[in-house]
Amino acid sequence: MEPFFLAYIACWATACFIALALFLRSPSRFRIGQRAYWHFLVEPWKLATFLVSGATVTFIAPYTGDPTWDRIDGFFMSVFCYATAPWVVAVIYEAARGQASKVELYVALIAWLFSASWSYDIYLVWRDGDYPITWAPNIVASSVIYLCAGLFWNLEWKAGRGVIFSFMREGWPSRPETSAPWRFALPALVFATPVIAAILMFML
Repeated sequence: MEPFFLAYIACWATACFIALALFLRSPSRFRIGQRAYWHFLVEPWKLATFLVSGATVTFIAPYTGDPTWDRIDGFFMSVFCYATAPWVVAVIYEAARGQASKVELYVALIAWLFSASWSYDIYLVWRDGDYPITWAPNIVASSVIYLCAGLFWNLEWKAGRGVIFSFMREGWPSRPETSAPWRFALPALVFATPVIAAILMFML
């Protein structure tokens, strides 16, 4: 393996260990470590859309023609995306408004990069013995899908406001007062489009 990739692994692995240590020191300081977040995440329509999309990505992976994709990385990247993306985009939004701590923002950004890129990279190093040549394009492509997924699973309808992102209201990550996914079907389709397009591209 080239020295550049050895140094790159060392850098991102260190960043991940620091993020993990910060989280484990006090999980309750992070919304992803709170029971309310997981209750928010398993709202029926979110869980159903994850199961369908995750199963589809996992099933078609061996037939895409891309040798870096198989059912193992298709599965774990789908799980990481579902588990972390809604939290990550919310933390970024709150950080932009000065409402999230720098520590939570750091851990969230590392979770994004690990979920969308580094987990894929290190799995392929283990599987193939070398760093994947697709590592750079994958960061971009997977990050677009990851961001859209985070926004998608934060959609809700609120009386008096219409369609909003859940992290824009008081009390996030609590569940919305009304679960009405049909009311935001069109915006949901917009955010689902990159995933659908990627699946169709691979299938065709």
